[in-house]
Amino acid sequence: MTDRMSTPVSSRGGEPVWSITEVNRAVRDLIEGSLGPFWLTGEVSGLLLHRSGHAYMTLKDGDSQLRVCYFGGVAACRRLGVADGMRIEALGKLTVYTVRGEYQFTVKELHSVGSGELQRRFEELKKRLAAEGLFDPARKKPIPVLPESIAVLSSPTGAALRDFIQVIGRRFRRTHLRIVPCRVQGAGAEREIAAAVEFVNRARAADVIVITRGGGSIEDLWAFNDEALARTVAASRIPVISAVGHEIDFTICDFVADLRAPTPSAAAELVISAAEELSRRLDHAENRLAALPKLAAAEANRRIDRAENRLAALPKLAVAEWKRRLETLEGSFVFTRPETLWEGSARRVDDAETRLAQAAKALFDDGALRLGRLEAALAAFDPQRQLERGYAMVFDPATGGLITTSRVEPGREARIRFADGVLRVTAKSRES
Repeated sequence: MTDRMSTPVSSRGGEPVWSITEVNRAVRDLIEGSLGPFWLTGEVSGLLLHRSGHAYMTLKDGDSQLRVCYFGGVAACRRLGVADGMRIEALGKLTVYTVRGEYQFTVKELHSVGSGELQRRFEELKKRLAAEGLFDPARKKPIPVLPESIAVLSSPTGAALRDFIQVIGRRFRRTHLRIVPCRVQGAGAEREIAAAVEFVNRARAADVIVITRGGGSIEDLWAFNDEALARTVAASRIPVISAVGHEIDFTICDFVADLRAPTPSAAAELVISAAEELSRRLDHAENRLAALPKLAAAEANRRIDRAENRLAALPKLAVAEWKRRLETLEGSFVFTRPETLWEGSARRVDDAETRLAQAAKALFDDGALRLGRLEAALAAFDPQRQLERGYAMVFDPATGGLITTSRVEPGREARIRFADGVLRVTAKSRES
């Protein structure tokens, strides 16, 4: 160590004993005293604009990264539009944060030199897929109003999944959740997510798919900018909701999904909002029905029919809920004489069956009569009947067709058909 560095205040067996603080201070003296200010270039990642006015970020190149702090630099970063993925040039020097034993680059001046490589690739893929129509609203599938089951594709240990489950559990517990665990960050995560989407489609395991994770830098979310994953989501037969990152984060998966939610919690709200509203309306209708005075049998019949029609249109879970609620109404006057609800309908059904049978018989009798007339008409033109009356038909043996006397020359053969047989003859002469 150099003479400029701090020296330990104690020793053991002739060897110095250093404290952590002394080591960090010595490293600070070494680094900060060896390198003067210089320009540094790299790609911004993990940008944090603190309310204190200081900006923190990481600068990266192809192989390494370096922590960067810009004291009082929030205003400058906002003015330049600094964002994750942007490539910048910064003037500053290396410093050491002795409390944590970390070295960093402290910025004095900052310039933007354009978007970084990841941002460029993102924009390029976004433009190409948009040109193919993968973002077209017309091809997006509607989200089910009352999904019986929801497949959630996320990290099983992530906060995003916990937020989603918490909202569903608090707002609408009747929906069944199927958790499909998969990595949502790092190399190969995009393949796991795509495989999970394909699995849910093959198994028809849900009415809607939600892909979700929390926010992060462009590198953290890069798995959701994969072209193969985008095409898998677009090809899904089951509607897909993308809830990736925070509200300001956008990925290719967001654009190609059938619906984009700004946060995982918002995705849960979107999925159950319609179901919750329907449940509220059903509760309101039930309360109104309980408060109504006795109704005439015809009015009760009409309302029950309408309720049954609504039941038929609801998914299985909602139908079961309706049936349970209707069973609680068994004590009402409508059920004291249930025969009044169907006697009139039964009579109308009987009358309709009778009229149908009469109409069918009349139609059959008319058809039989017409058929008999047609058979008689056809019999009148039967050639055999004409032969039985004494007539005969002359045929050409060569062609089998009928011939007249004008076509029979002396010496020509002919076949004459009678009612009881055929004669083969040779003409001797022709008389007119």
